[in-house]
Amino acid sequence: MTYRIAIIGAGMGGLAAAALLAQDGHAVTLFERFPTAKPLGSGLVVQPVGLAVLDALGAGEEARSLGAPLTRMLGHSGPRIALDVAYRTGQPGLAMHRAALFHCLWQAATRAGISPTTGHTATGTREGPVGIHLTTDQGEHGPFDLIIDASGAASTLSPLKSRPLPFGAVWAHVPWPVTDLPGTELRQRYHRASRMAGILPIGRLPGDPTPRAAVFWSLPTAELDAWPTKDLDGWKAEVTDFWPAMSPFLAQITDKAQLTPARYSHGTLAKPYNQRLIHIGDAAHRASPQLGQGANMALLDALALALALRLPLEDALPRYRQSRRWHLGLYQTLSAAFTPQYQSHSRALPALRDRLLSPISRFWPLPRILSALVSGDLIPPIAGQPTGHQPK
Repeated sequence: MTYRIAIIGAGMGGLAAAALLAQDGHAVTLFERFPTAKPLGSGLVVQPVGLAVLDALGAGEEARSLGAPLTRMLGHSGPRIALDVAYRTGQPGLAMHRAALFHCLWQAATRAGISPTTGHTATGTREGPVGIHLTTDQGEHGPFDLIIDASGAASTLSPLKSRPLPFGAVWAHVPWPVTDLPGTELRQRYHRASRMAGILPIGRLPGDPTPRAAVFWSLPTAELDAWPTKDLDGWKAEVTDFWPAMSPFLAQITDKAQLTPARYSHGTLAKPYNQRLIHIGDAAHRASPQLGQGANMALLDALALALALRLPLEDALPRYRQSRRWHLGLYQTLSAAFTPQYQSHSRALPALRDRLLSPISRFWPLPRILSALVSGDLIPPIAGQPTGHQPK
């Protein structure tokens, strides 16, 4: 069976859902609020479960050609190792620029026959006698059998009231310089939990062979509010003094416009759907990027919903919720637990991290558990699906 489906938002989850649903024969209309659809932000990691979704879209090979295989995440707090997680052999993560992942998903959606309707901001919905209508600032559209809200944290339709987190970050991407740092590892440096610097290899941009890096600097939101007045050279000196290895990366930042401030929040919709409207991705759940799962959650949501919509609509939405409930719940809980150890004003939590949790994490079976945690498959990401439909 096939449905008339409207999708709001041409981000990672929206493009993936549009392509997957079009592949299944549904009539898909994709609405995007910007005149030209484009990604926001800098670097991210597509974990093995997310790569499985890209493979289902026929975008995995291109993504791997653009991204940088990530084999390890290593963080130091002074001389101590505070984080050390290795991926399984032969199953690395894939660090990418958001623009590169967007490109792969856009190509997949185009191949599936999707042509986004741009310049439309969703303002509401209206139930009609034969379906649901979408209202945008350009008028009313429909009827549709289902509306999928994939418009992210800025959703105007989602009832989610998330909790702002006390720390954010500034991000930039630069060409990978001459450095002793390995090009297959995420490296981080911490001072307690109040300061964090990171360097992530992110592969290359489409049409550009230059290897690139994402660099980020964590800071409290109060300082993020004052970021526009911060002196760039003073900030670079502060970060370089904190971690000298950042110097060749920061030397390439000559304008504050190269840096993107990011704010984070945490929350989950208990029920992500209502009759003919369903929310996926950041419109349904938000968390700190500390576990590196944001893009993967949106991709998994898209795949789980596409699989569920092979059922009658009245059964599909409850099935979708059940299939994602435990995986989302586990990772949201772990994100809430781990984030204060790396981004907070606490002195006790980072001390516990450095002196107890990090040392014991090197003893069997914890390395295997941590590998599964970052890979995204600590538990099945889509519960109740046949083996052939389960990302691995």
